[in-house]
Order: sequence, then structure tokens, then C-alpha cells
Amino acid sequence: MPPTTVPARTSGSGGKPESRLSMVRRARRINRELAEVYPYAHPELDFRDPFELLVATVLSAQTTDLRVNQTTPALFAAYPTPEDMAAAVPEELEQIIRPTGFFRAKAKSLIGLSTALRDNFGGEVPGRLVDLVTLPGVGRKTANVVLGNAFGVPGITVDTHFGRLVRRWKWTEQEDPEKVEAEIAEIFPKSEWTMLSHRVVFHGRRICHSRKPACGACPIAHLCPSYGEGETDPEKAKKLLKYEMGGQPGQRLSPPPDYPGAPAQPLGA
Repeated sequence: MPPTTVPARTSGSGGKPESRLSMVRRARRINRELAEVYPYAHPELDFRDPFELLVATVLSAQTTDLRVNQTTPALFAAYPTPEDMAAAVPEELEQIIRPTGFFRAKAKSLIGLSTALRDNFGGEVPGRLVDLVTLPGVGRKTANVVLGNAFGVPGITVDTHFGRLVRRWKWTEQEDPEKVEAEIAEIFPKSEWTMLSHRVVFHGRRICHSRKPACGACPIAHLCPSYGEGETDPEKAKKLLKYEMGGQPGQRLSPPPDYPGAPAQPLGA
């Protein structure tokens, strides 16, 4: 169960611990305000079906979504189905995905999960978490990405950005991703889980960075108990902004038409 109190906020708390009720209200307000800042929040991996999203999410470990999006067109041209990827020559698959890093381990996972899809699921990506996590290289994070964005099944995706921000916001003190997921799930209704994940990740990539958060340019600074960990000068903070907040598009190369306001051009175009 989540703790009954969280550390004191930096303002408006009079030095007293924040009650759980106050924290929940603040958390939900942050979610609402992020929804206004990022009305087009979405998965930044390009995909056309559940299999492509599953593969892209596995490839996204320890690299950027942009790098994955630059790599997957050639990958899916060569191996459009699980059956095709299961039969891949490992060395040839490795060469295609080499730019994403850790390509030998990733190739092994892709061939393994494709073989499992072919042999155990009729060549289709299953729509249940209990089945997805049986696939090689697929944990709860990857499974929740696929469920939320390919099947419409609510899930909380705890990646490095999500974990960092929810701890900065004092929604949880947990470090283990499964414990973080469980505690955040207690704060928000299930209907919000998938979009909450997108909004938090968007904010972490664009403004609330790991080493130099742009506190002075943050639209929810008034709700953040960690305000001041990063640059507070508005002009200096503005220079730290990434992607469209800093005048550049986001990471998708093929944004779908149903995301109004999504960047229309690739980063670096």
C-alpha cells in the first residue's frame, strides 16, 4: 500500500508533511495540466500493427525512439511478419538493427519472441499481459506499451522517465518498476493509465530531464515539490528544452493523422 504521507512540498506546506489526500489531489492536477500542455501525447515509436509496436519497443531499450524509427522501415521490409522474423539469419538481422545498440541481444530476443508468436499464438501478438510477458525480451513495461497502444487495454508504463518524474513529484518513493506501477495505479483511475504514461514520458523527455531539468520553463513548477533541482532562470531553462518545446519536432518520423498537433517533420529534417 502507498505511504500515508509523502515528504513536504517546497512551498505552501509550512514545513508539514503532505497528507496522502493532498498528494493525490496534486497528482491528479498535474495530470490534468500535462494534458493541456501535451494534448497530442502518444507513443513516439512508429508502428502500424501490434507486431511492429512490440518489436519497436524491444529495440527502444538503451536508445532513442528516433533511432528506432530510423531503423524499423528496413527491418519490417525484410521481416514483415513473426514467421519471417523467426526464420531470420541472426547475423543479417543484427546488421539491420545494429544502430539501436546491443544488437546481438536484441536480435536474439526478436527471433525468440517471433518464434514464440509463431509457435504458441498462431503468429498473432496476444492481447493479455500474462501472455505477453512469456515472450523473450518482453517485461511488464513492454507489455503495457503494447496493451495500451495496440489493444486499448489500460496500463502504466514505467520507463526511466516515468520513474524519475513520479519520484520527483513525491507520488512514490519506490525504485522497483513493478512497485512504482502498483503505487501509481492506486492514485489514478484505470481509464487514465495509458495517457498518463504518455504525458509523463513526454514531459520527462522535453522538460524534466535527468541531469538538467528545465525548472524555470516548466508549466507545472507550481505543483512540483522538487522545484529548484534544475535551472530556475527562465531564459537559461528555455535553452534546455528539447524537441518541439525547443523549436524542434519530436521523435516520430511517421506521425499518424489522428494525433492533432503532432510534429509533422522528423527531428533534424
